[in-house]
This record gives sequence, structure tokens and C-alpha cells, in this order.
Amino acid sequence: MKKILFLLCAIPFLASAQEIDSSWVLNNYTKKEVMIPMRDGIKLFTTIYAPKDVSEKHPIIITRTPYSCAPYGEDKFSAIWNNPRKYFFKENYIYVIQDVRGRWMSEGVFEDVRPFNPNKKGNEIDEASDAYDAIDWMVKNIPNNNGNVGVFGTSYPGFYANMAAHSNHPALKAVSPQAPVSEWFIGDDFHHNGAFMLLDAFNFYSGFGKPRPKPTSVGPSGFPFPTKDNYGFYLQTGALTNFTKLTGDSLLFWKDLMAHPNYDAFWKARNARSNVNVINPNIATLIVGGLFDAEDCYGAWNLYKAIETNTKNNNKLVMGPWHHGQWGRADGTHLGFVEFGSNTSEWYGKNIELPFFNYYLKNKGSIESIKEATIFISGANEWRNFATWPAANMTMESYALGKNGSLGKASSKVSTGFDEYISDPSKPVPYVPEIHSGRTQEYMLDDQRFAARRPDVLVYQTEVLKEDLTLAGPIVADLMASTSGTDADFIVKVIDVYPDNFENKMPTNHVMNGYQMLVRGEVMRGKFRNSFEKPEAFVPGKPTQVKFTLPDIAHQFKKGHRMMIQIQSTWFPLVDRNPQQFMNIYEAKDSDFKKATIKIYHDASTIQLPVLK
Repeated sequence: MKKILFLLCAIPFLASAQEIDSSWVLNNYTKKEVMIPMRDGIKLFTTIYAPKDVSEKHPIIITRTPYSCAPYGEDKFSAIWNNPRKYFFKENYIYVIQDVRGRWMSEGVFEDVRPFNPNKKGNEIDEASDAYDAIDWMVKNIPNNNGNVGVFGTSYPGFYANMAAHSNHPALKAVSPQAPVSEWFIGDDFHHNGAFMLLDAFNFYSGFGKPRPKPTSVGPSGFPFPTKDNYGFYLQTGALTNFTKLTGDSLLFWKDLMAHPNYDAFWKARNARSNVNVINPNIATLIVGGLFDAEDCYGAWNLYKAIETNTKNNNKLVMGPWHHGQWGRADGTHLGFVEFGSNTSEWYGKNIELPFFNYYLKNKGSIESIKEATIFISGANEWRNFATWPAANMTMESYALGKNGSLGKASSKVSTGFDEYISDPSKPVPYVPEIHSGRTQEYMLDDQRFAARRPDVLVYQTEVLKEDLTLAGPIVADLMASTSGTDADFIVKVIDVYPDNFENKMPTNHVMNGYQMLVRGEVMRGKFRNSFEKPEAFVPGKPTQVKFTLPDIAHQFKKGHRMMIQIQSTWFPLVDRNPQQFMNIYEAKDSDFKKATIKIYHDASTIQLPVLK
């Protein structure tokens, strides 16, 4: 699941007149390891890479991470010269990485997405106070710093970057939460709309969640999977109670996951968007994410919206055509079989991230070119700037599901009737057709033809488009559905169907003629359709509204393509199976899983699309 984002993992290579290699780094930088005290006496292990140049004072840029400062030892340098973010070193930044409380070489007790406490007293701590204390120590004790600090991080470190912004330390000038963990029940990582993301959660926590009783430089081992066929392993293992037996008693957060099946106080306290109003307006924020990020797409879009709504600081959004953290890798030209027309990661590093931090931390250059929202439109394969997000010229248009798999603009003339399928938990729809051990990054835009051919997947598509159709914003699935059971999941997928004469420029053996590119897919656990706090059973056979919002998209369906909607009730093993009975699924037994007949009613089911005019 979460990639172990080691030192300097992120951003594209930017060519320079003087190439940075191992000898350059050793000649121009020193490495120091220190233990920085927090207000409660706990000390956090911190690695400091500092330029030898003393001709001017330098800014500090920090990543706080649960994924290690490795390599440990002041004589062991990370391979900075092979890393895309080496331009921070070319610019003489003081680069700092810190093991967060309770992880790796830091002291203390780790707590997952530790809640922010806006009313701390005395020596009470949270991640914001740890960030404050770390920054305070650095500006007072790191020689030759200019008193300006920035913080950034991708994924879990994106959560810590957000919490650093909550610290409001006067030296903190700029923060960039990237693919930030923000909401672990509604949309990020381990739950989507209350549905448990089994593949990611078990794969990640069976290793990451192992206890670390004392500081160590040796990481935990992962789960010893008996097969590389994840579909087979997860299906054979069965109900979640069986996975809990596999984890044993030591994985504390797994037990928390199982103990909190609804959106209760535990999850609400860990909503990293709920206190953004405390962020000082003088702290600039740059939210970065990927259109095809399987882990924290929700977090990037929605942390931006929360900060924009509740603060007055200079808040910007960048969303590119990337998987989780791809903007931090050298190649942003494609993902899977889909091309983007240019190295989008390199463009981002050169035109957005470096200018952003240089401006706020070095008083260098300008940020005039960094607009409110810089969004890549896939399909069109171009960057566009917006003064607001969603864009002012976006309007929601309803498309109706019709007879014989038709999809078109909704009108007063409705199609009656319904389509139905049998959802069988013993034969769930796979999320990809291939056999894999881990979860793929590419599934977010994979070919969906394999699913379209299954009898338990409904397919609706438009006629061939006569002109380009650009969607930019959230999608709303408004279904009228019934089930023969008392609970069901609903997966809605928005798909770009390529023409049969499509020519792919990228070498591949995959047949791109008629490719069904997943643009956005999302699951809704039906019992949460009215409330995440108070789930409700379905009345068997009764038509019931199931309405939910999918994460924003930015995609152009080209003239000659079609738009397709697929609807299904399993997406395995990405999402855990619903027993299709109203119950606490975390306590379900293998015998609780039942087949159900699902009906989708044409006359009251629409997909509301954000059309950019």
C-alpha cells in the first residue's frame, strides 16, 4: 500500500549545468544526526543535510515521516545524486528528515493519524506540537539558517505536513501536503464511503502495524503471503474475522479498524481537515495530488477545499495525471498504457514546486505563474489554469441510464424498467484481470473490457461523441436501486471508450483499439447511503435511492470516443466483500455471505457530470 517514501523520494530530475553526483554532494554537504527534544521530554531522531557554503544563510526544508530517515550513520549519505529532488541541494537548502514520534529511531509512542488537539495545555502533545518544537529547535540550533522553514511530504508524510501547518510556528512560511492522508473512513486509503479497502489495509498494516517497543534502524517484515495470486489468497481467507486471526494480537491499529465499523468519534477525531481554520494566513499552502492516485486522491482534492473554505492563506492546488507520488519520480510521461504527451513530473518540479519554495523561503523569483488551481486535463493532455476550483464555467449535467445499455443526457422523457444482475460474494468481480501479488498503481486507468463482459456488471454508453466533452469536477452517482438482501455495495465507474481505429504511439502489446480507460471509479457501502454514523438496512425488493459523490476528475473525452458507465457490487480484493446482509461486516463469518439480486431502475437513476464549458 503506502510506499515507503525514503529520503528525498519525489520530484523529477532537472538538468543543470553542473551535474550533481556523489562526489559533488560529499564536497558540498555535511550530514549530521541529532535527537531533538519535544516539550514532554521525548526526543526525535533527525537527519540534517547542510550545505558547506557559508556565503549566505540558507532556508530549511523538512519532511517528517513514519517511513525512516535511512540510511542511518553520519558517514552514510542517501543517494541524493540519483534522486529527482536533488535540485534542493543545488539551491543550497538545508534538507531535514525526521522520524516521527514512536517510529524507527525516535523515542516515544506512535499513534496513527494522531488527532490534533486545538486546546493543548502544558506538555500535552500532538503532531502539530512536535512539528513546532522541531522547527523551533532547528532555527535556533542549525548554523547559518535564514530563519525561513518549509515542510512538505507525500502520503503519510503529507498528513504530517498538514499538521505542521497547524503548528503556526512563526518561522514556518510554506507547507506542501502532497497526496495527504486526511480522512480514513470517507475517502483515503482504508475506507471509501465506509467500504473497507481490504487489499491495501491488510497488505500495509500486516507489516507497518507491527509494534516497535524501542528505537531501531531495522524495519518490520511484511506478511508471508503463501501465493502471489492476491485474488485467490483474499478469497480463500474469507471473512474479515479470518484476517484478524492472521494478524494476531499485536497490530493495534488493525484492531482499531475492526472496532470502529461506523463513522464514530474515533474517526471524526482523525479527520485532518476539521481544524484547518487554525492555520495562520501567513503560511502559504500548496496541495498536490494525482488524478489517478489509488491511495489519497480524496485527500488532495478535499484538503484543498477545506483550507480554501476555512482560511485566508495563500492556498494553491496542483493535480497531475499521476499515480501515488508519481510527480516525485523522473518519468511522468505515462501511466500504464495511457500516455500524457510530455514529462508532466519534470514540468511540475521545474514550474511549480521549486518556484513555490524558492519564493517563500529564499525571497527568490516569482509565483505569478502558479495559479489558484493548476490541473492537468487527461485525454486532452494539457495543463490548464483555473481561478477557482471547481471552475466557474463548470456546470453539472445529468446523464440518464437507459434501456439496452444506453447513456445520454437526461430529459423529461424517461426510460422505464430496470436492469438487474446477481451479485455473488463467492465469485466477486476482480479489480484487474491479471494475477498480481500486490495492488497495482495502474488499475486507476486500466482497461475495463474484462469487467464489461461479466454478467454481474451493468454497462451503459453514449453514442460516438461528435465533439470533445471535458469533465472537470466531482461526479455524483444518483441511483435508484433495490436488492433482495438487506445491504449491498455499489461501484460506479466512469470510462473513456477509445475508437476501434485508435493508434497508440507508445510501444505496447496491449490492444488499444476499443480500450476502456477507467477515468474514475468509486464504491459506496449501501447501508451508509443516508448516514455514515447510523447505517440503515435495505428493505428487500424496495427501490431505494443510493446517492454519493465520486472524487473530482479532469478528463476530456475526445470526439470519436464514447463515455461509458459501469455499475457492479463487488470490486475484489480491492474492496472487502459485503455479506449483502445488514450486519457488522467486521464480525461476519464465512457463512454470512449470500447472493443477492440487484436492480438498477432507469427512470430514476442518473449520473451527474461536471461539464466544462
